[in-house]
Formats: sequence, structure tokens, C-alpha cells
Amino acid sequence: MSELKNDRYLRALLKQPVDCTPVWMMRQAGRYLPEYRATRGVAGDFMSLCKNAELASEVTLQPLKRFPLDAAILFSDILTIPDAMGLGLYFEAGEGPKFSHPITCKADVERIGVPDPEGELQYVMNAVRQIRHDLQGEVPLIGFSGSPWTLATYMVEGGSSKAFTKIKKMMYAEPQTLHLLLDKLADSVVEYLNAQIKAGAQAIMVFDTWGGVLTPRDYNEFSLRYMHKIVDGLIRENDGRRVPVTLFTKNGGMWLEQIAATGCDAIGLDWTIDIRDAKRRVGDKVALQGNMDPSVLYAQPERIREEVASILDGFGDTGTGHVFNLGHGIHLDVPPENAGVFVDAVHELSKPYHK
Repeated sequence: MSELKNDRYLRALLKQPVDCTPVWMMRQAGRYLPEYRATRGVAGDFMSLCKNAELASEVTLQPLKRFPLDAAILFSDILTIPDAMGLGLYFEAGEGPKFSHPITCKADVERIGVPDPEGELQYVMNAVRQIRHDLQGEVPLIGFSGSPWTLATYMVEGGSSKAFTKIKKMMYAEPQTLHLLLDKLADSVVEYLNAQIKAGAQAIMVFDTWGGVLTPRDYNEFSLRYMHKIVDGLIRENDGRRVPVTLFTKNGGMWLEQIAATGCDAIGLDWTIDIRDAKRRVGDKVALQGNMDPSVLYAQPERIREEVASILDGFGDTGTGHVFNLGHGIHLDVPPENAGVFVDAVHELSKPYHK
């Protein structure tokens, strides 16, 4: 078993005792850091940065050099799988990701295959291996993927969407076509995440960014069912350690009990739910990650500390089984020093909860 100098993130996910609440931030390696913008400039563009193992490792470690974070997260994108399926991913300035060949019908779904993680997606595994080497056991490395439903939304819509009319049309008019697509995506995600684990990822997170646009019935049928399939298919022990799995559905607060029943180790919470209420509902079944509104990081230091204190108090006395995070990714115009105030506040103010 490779030694970790700081394993409180993994311990918290498994509801084991820690000395203080661990903290990391979604999108912690990103545009709010001037050093990230400089490295991205060297790479040329976003996907070139993802595909260069040395530079991907460099940006992964940048936030750890600034802040005493308790985990690193692989620098990559959720759309690597659809890109490897031949959909022609590209990025429009100011518009986000787009696909040249979106999925429009059953024949399109039948044409795509499950990508080879050490073939078309080898650049991701190379990045995982490089980051693990460069971390030198300081903190654990989180691997991740988008959820099948979230990946499908981009693939069918052809990019980002506000109303999700194309994928919902497929869901209601041709549900069997969408299930075929989601099944292929779930198989792809299992292979992709297991390859990340073999390459060195020590925990896994599945981002279901768009699950919250579904009705409760459709969420269970078209999103959660496929995340459950992923949880069932993942390697859960590697290198002498348990590999914890966190599921995060944005706007998924109404489905916590169902998410906890998948067999995941932790549930990611956005800021629209009170963590006290979330903990009451899931009990000791899973750990919880979250859930400060990222916009709090625009506030004065005292207000940031006040919010941290409030969430810690909401999680309560045991303190065990909580990973502190933002309820979604850090905004690109947040001053980096405010992120530092946040991280320090979590460590300092959580100590009394871990006696």
C-alpha cells in the first residue's frame, strides 16, 4: 500500500475519525488562478492542456501549492468519453463545448462504441499516472467522470443547453433509443473509471450535473439507474485501500435516500439543501460532501468564516463523515486569497467537532 502523508479525505469518506474536516474545491485547478491561466496559455487551448500529462499535472498541483487542500482532483473534462466516441468535441469562445456530430437517432447510437481507456483515452490515464507521481503521497488523487445522463445531454443537444428539449424529446418519444445510449455510456464510464483507479486514482467522483432537470420518476429511470450500474461495476479495493465513490447530482436534494441506496460511499450536496436536513435523512448510511454556495467566496473574510461555521454546525457534533466543499465549482472571478480564507476556516473551525 502506498503511503499517504494526509489521508483525512479518504478517511472522512469512509466515516472514519479525522483530526479536522477535510476540504477541497470543485474546479480548484482553474481560471481563478493566474498560474493556471499562464499554463493554459502555454498549452494553447483547453483540450491540449488536458492531453499533455506534464501540464495537466502542473495545473492539478497548482492549488495545492497555494492552499492546504486535502485532495487533488484529476485535471480533465467530463466530455472526454463522448469525444473519444467520435462526436467531434470543440470549444466555441464564450459558448462552451459543442459537438460536430451530435446523436440524433438510434442509428447514431448503434454506430458508437465503448472507448478503450488505454487507447483513445490513454492521455487521461497518462495524466493520472503523472499526477500520482508528482503528488509524492502528499494527498489522495480523485478521479472522475460525468454521469451517463449528463454526458447524454451534451451528446444529444450538441452542446450546452438551457431547456434540454432535444434529449427530453428522445426520452419521451424514443425512450428505448435513450436507454441504449445510456447503457453504452454506463459501460464506458465503468471501464474509464476502473482504468483511472488502476492508473492511480484513490477515490472516484461521478458528476451528474444535469440530473436535477428531471422529474422524480425520470431521474430514477434515466439517471440514477445508470449511476447505480456504475457503482456496481467499479473496483472498490486497490493498492490495499478502499476506493470511495461519491455521487453528485446538482439540484438532487430531493433524492438523497435513493442516491444513498446505490451503495456509494458519499453524496455530494449542492447549496440548495441544508446539510443538517441532509444528514437527518441519510443518517450514517453515507458520508456527505459540501455544500457552501461558491458565491460566498465573493464575501469579506468574516462572512466566509461565518458560513463555514454555520455548515459545520449543521453537520453537527460527530463531525465524522463530512468532506467540506463548495456546492458547485469555484467561480472564475473569485479572488484566490478568499479561497485561502475558506480552506483555513474549515480546518480551524472544524477541530472542536473531532474530539
